[in-house]
Amino acid sequence: MATIPELMQANLLEVFNERDAERRRAAVARTYVADVDFSDPEGTVTGHEAVDEKARDLLDRSPGFVFTPDGPVRVARDLGHLAWGFGPEGEPPVVRGMDIALVEDGLIARLYTLLLTD
Repeated sequence: MATIPELMQANLLEVFNERDAERRRAAVARTYVADVDFSDPEGTVTGHEAVDEKARDLLDRSPGFVFTPDGPVRVARDLGHLAWGFGPEGEPPVVRGMDIALVEDGLIARLYTLLLTD
């Protein structure tokens, strides 16, 4: 069973940072419950297919951009938090945000993405 820090890293780097569709779908299956709820400023989607589509669409709209963790994963009981940056590889991030996840039975059940603005 994955730890919360491992799940948070997988969410960011193996799902939302993965451009290879087959590897991304495999990561989705091992990271989230089947009926995961994912909420971001655009709304809420449910399920593996919807999360995969969100990641694919984001990456398709942002060629050359990558996610990078911005600090350690923080854990409070069944919640994980990871700050991140998103921008051209090797450059300062264009966008900063954070993911907050509720973990149940070793998988992410609910995921919230917040964008940070100055």
